[in-house]
Amino acid sequence: MPSETPLSSDFLNYLVSSPLQNGRQPGEAPPIPSLSELSKELGVSVASLREQLEVAEAFGLVEVRPRLGIRRLPYSFFPAVSQSLQYAIRLDRGYFDQFSDLRNQIEASFWDRAVRLLTSQDHLLLKELMGRAWEKLRGSPVQIPHAEHRQLHMAIYSRLKNPFVLGVLEAYWEAYEQAGYNIFADYNYLREVWNYHQVMVDAICTGNYEAGYQALITHKDLLYQRS
Repeated sequence: MPSETPLSSDFLNYLVSSPLQNGRQPGEAPPIPSLSELSKELGVSVASLREQLEVAEAFGLVEVRPRLGIRRLPYSFFPAVSQSLQYAIRLDRGYFDQFSDLRNQIEASFWDRAVRLLTSQDHLLLKELMGRAWEKLRGSPVQIPHAEHRQLHMAIYSRLKNPFVLGVLEAYWEAYEQAGYNIFADYNYLREVWNYHQVMVDAICTGNYEAGYQALITHKDLLYQRS
């Protein structure tokens, strides 16, 4: 097996070379030593380690809390991809469309695997989200069920043990809000979207996964029409 290339950050190299012990999970392990202690151990200045720590914190790899010190977090792809995506969208709004296409391809590719992992409790959650969404759409005044929209899609893929898939999907919804799609929509558009969601949820709950997949693919085109 080829030797691993060291990371460019002394702090990150320290994290990956200090595996968790005794079956502990990130967040349960003792705090990471202070920067002054790490400075002596690694032979790196405190100022340099502080900069590296800030990067690690921005990427969601660690958290720094007063009196609790530095703690390692479970790995998540979301913080890194979300920050990069938000920067890209501010440079060029068209990047959202490109990322949206990537997200659509991922949801389609992982649909069958994801829905087969869902439990009866997950099915109840999907039905509850549908009920709340219809209540908002049929209420007076009409409300946009954006929270339910995001929760519904994330719930469908929630059982996947793939942090990269989940990170991309979660980052999409953050960007969706940044692009302003959660603020206003034509009422007929909203009803059409949620009619497809109803087909998806009914298909999942009855095990007709192919019908749900076809509804997923068809309703993806609606966002492009809206754009």
